[in-house]
Amino acid sequence: MKIVLAYSGGLDTTVAIKWLSEKYRAQVVTVTVDVGQEENFSEIEKRAYIAGAEKHYTIDAKEEFANSFVAPSIMMNALYEGVYPLSTALARPLIAEKVVEVAKKEGATHVAHGSTSKGNDQVRFDLAIKSKMPEAEIVAPARTWGMTRQQEVLYAKEKGIPIKEENKKFSIDENLWGRSIEGDTISDPYAEVPEEAFEWTKVTSTEPLEIELEFKEGVPITINGKRSSLLEIVRYLNREAGARGFGRVDHLENRLVGFKSREVYEVPAALLIYSAHQDLEKAVYTPLELRFKRYVDQLWSDLVYRGLWYEPLRSLLDEVGRSMNKYVEGVVKLRVKGGGVNVLGRRAKYSPYAENVASYERGWYPTDEMARGFIEIWGMHSLLANRSRA
Repeated sequence: MKIVLAYSGGLDTTVAIKWLSEKYRAQVVTVTVDVGQEENFSEIEKRAYIAGAEKHYTIDAKEEFANSFVAPSIMMNALYEGVYPLSTALARPLIAEKVVEVAKKEGATHVAHGSTSKGNDQVRFDLAIKSKMPEAEIVAPARTWGMTRQQEVLYAKEKGIPIKEENKKFSIDENLWGRSIEGDTISDPYAEVPEEAFEWTKVTSTEPLEIELEFKEGVPITINGKRSSLLEIVRYLNREAGARGFGRVDHLENRLVGFKSREVYEVPAALLIYSAHQDLEKAVYTPLELRFKRYVDQLWSDLVYRGLWYEPLRSLLDEVGRSMNKYVEGVVKLRVKGGGVNVLGRRAKYSPYAENVASYERGWYPTDEMARGFIEIWGMHSLLANRSRA
């Protein structure tokens, strides 16, 4: 039997290699998908072989992740419950897709991942695999073996399997769009997260960071006047905004599996780009378009968070998002200082803003008669309802 495993190099998937080979007497092929995580992929490959992998693939999917997953999330201001930029959720369907490609190439009938039975990722992986390879038998060792995290560490030690030091304290997931931090040491919602848990947002500079982001069709194309790929822009902002301590998210999240969980993220580029994009949208959309778009944004975010990347409605909402972002073009100036961000100004190509209409000093000004008539008609339904109920 041959099993293809989505391999992150972390504790769960490293232990899973040995467990799968012993439990199923299977050849385990590991697949690491580079979606922008800052990792030593040679070390990950070495760790996989030490743990018992028969074969290992490293797939570079950074550009695809940026252009096909991060870009639409920017168009949709994808913030689950208003704060989480879906960093982990966005990467799962792409990772599953690449793992399935290897499984088909290797002639494997089983596909495995390291998700637990309490997490959201099991849903994302399972549904993505079923969508791309319905005939595959899905194996999730962490749902089966019944080990606690501490027992996994002991198991790895007994088997001579090397694990990363931070895996002993925290469960880390990282990609281009964000870094998530979980662990029993921070499960108490009232406990302060220790500084050692953070990596991207440690303060190394107190100098304010001023940024000009230019958007075209809803996606950043230049930073401070320099034409750059989305991948380059995100990496720059993660580094520079993170160095100012910007980009931490700490909240009680409603997991799709039915309970609340304390989740901590480092997402500097995502939060900065969303701030600029939302500001530009407000400059472009009519009031009705803006309210409709915010509803669509939330619905899109919920679908992706809940593992429904292949839901037809998500594809339909993508079309809506692309259509509405056609006019989201312009430049936004921002300043990052003291862990916060402020929009300093914006210039939108398709904004209906007209100074001669908005100004109190010159240009169009309604007469008293016009104002009275507007107010009378505007509030009539409320006034009549109140009179009838008096």
